[in-house]
Amino acid sequence: MVPESIKMKLYDAAKNGDIATLAELLQRDPNLVAEVLYARSRNVLHIAAMHGQESIVEMLKFHAQLARDLDSQNSTPLHIAAARGNVAVASRLLSMAPETLWWRDVHDMNPVHIASMCGNVLILTELLRLDHSPAMERVHRGQTVLHLCIKHRHKAAFDFLLPRLGELICAKDDDGETILHLAVRCNRLTLIKDLVERTQIDPQTQNSLGKTALQILIESKPDISRDHIQMLKPLKIPSTNKISKVFPNLSDTTMVVVVLIATMAFQAAISPPGGVWQEDTTSHKAGDAVMASSHPKLYKHFVRANNTAFVSSIITIFLITTRQPSGRIFFLLISLLAMWVSLASISVSYGASIMVVSPNTKTQSLVVLIIIVVVVSLGIIGFIFAYNIIREWYLRRTSDHHTALQRLETPADTLLSLVDVILRTSDRPY
Repeated sequence: MVPESIKMKLYDAAKNGDIATLAELLQRDPNLVAEVLYARSRNVLHIAAMHGQESIVEMLKFHAQLARDLDSQNSTPLHIAAARGNVAVASRLLSMAPETLWWRDVHDMNPVHIASMCGNVLILTELLRLDHSPAMERVHRGQTVLHLCIKHRHKAAFDFLLPRLGELICAKDDDGETILHLAVRCNRLTLIKDLVERTQIDPQTQNSLGKTALQILIESKPDISRDHIQMLKPLKIPSTNKISKVFPNLSDTTMVVVVLIATMAFQAAISPPGGVWQEDTTSHKAGDAVMASSHPKLYKHFVRANNTAFVSSIITIFLITTRQPSGRIFFLLISLLAMWVSLASISVSYGASIMVVSPNTKTQSLVVLIIIVVVVSLGIIGFIFAYNIIREWYLRRTSDHHTALQRLETPADTLLSLVDVILRTSDRPY
């Protein structure tokens, strides 16, 4: 049993960094530090870490078990150093027991989570110097270290972690909310702008209640006046960026279409309409298309259209799989044009096939089919163009702010615009 006076003397030495007293006590009893516990089940190393006494931690470096001891909150000395922000102490404790970097306290947080919550960037730099894995661990309700930084208003720590933890940028917590949702809920307006402009977070992402960050922001700011709505001009984003954001969905749809067309063209090539000859004769060989003998002129049109459909489909597939269109408008236009050529060509091929298998159909009607395909294609393009013009005109004239917000160019533009209005009409920095 250690006398109370010795316990207090040891406590004061650890608290005040009194190396001489600590050396004297250890000389009398080398096991003293392992036998003494203070309030909340804390040992001498907990006390030294709490008061930032690096010299005491250095003296106790051969007592590595002290760095692994847990207090009543399941906190190691490294947890305490991470919260206090003493880099030198944290570095020495980490070298004594590196495995404690992963250990969690009663709040399910490891030292990296504690440092993020407290905004200690220098501590984070030291803790993550060799391995970023502890920062990838989730905490209560599936939140990440980025969620913690936003919740506790530590932008410096957030800016430090963001480029190092790319996998967590779009991560959702147990409520389905990204860091963008949380930034909106915590009214971090300047941070919202940074997130939309600097990261790949999709503003259309919905939480478990089916709400986007934009919807949450509109609900939290019901007092935005009609005059302010006039200020909601979408921030200009380069067209290539918009195309890059739209391209994944566009490419998936295009890929399905062109693969189907390529399959149809290939099938038509090996099984032409009317079938193939089954035996050799003086006029043909087995395997030749019957259509080539019965409708030679129409067969030439069929082969040309079918080959065009197949080749243009292959070109489109090649462009999409190499991902060239996602950043270059030129390649995207080529892939779209190739898809349209595939659609038109397979339509002509279909028309030629119908003429062969349907009785009393004249070859000249193929010209009519080509004209119909061209007219319909141009009509669809014209309709889309007219729709966009009318839509833009309507958005300029609408006065209802919910309608306007929901119909501006993109969710990202709208979110940025609303944040810009609130920042300009509010005295608060966030």
